[in-house]
Amino acid sequence: MLKEFKEFAMRGNVVDMAVGIIIGAAFGKIVESLVKDVIMPPIGLLLGKVDFANLFLVMKEGTAPGPYLSVDAAQKAGAVTFNYGMFINTCISFVIVAFAVFLLIRAINRMKKQEAEAPPAPPEDVVLLREIRDALKK
Repeated sequence: MLKEFKEFAMRGNVVDMAVGIIIGAAFGKIVESLVKDVIMPPIGLLLGKVDFANLFLVMKEGTAPGPYLSVDAAQKAGAVTFNYGMFINTCISFVIVAFAVFLLIRAINRMKKQEAEAPPAPPEDVVLLREIRDALKK
């Protein structure tokens, strides 16, 4: 059984999948940082200094009475919150990832199309036979 597992784990597809998952996780962190640190601050500034990560509604007060300045402060006080700002950030992250995957697939499809459109060069012996045929016709 150990030998079968080793053969399974060392197959090319499994290793490729593992590499894809690791790169995907790293890409997810990059996109999360892009949204949180680069995209959302200017949008929040344009909308009147709004920090999307701290947009929330208090559904139930905590042990310490509100108002709470941040989601963390509300959660530390034991309040139940509806964190719609974090949901907005996550949706923007999803759109960026989906667009990046779209661009990647689009580029791959274009390369495949170019390969399919360009006919392969004929073998050398076929070229030689064509030249002989053309010479005999003259």
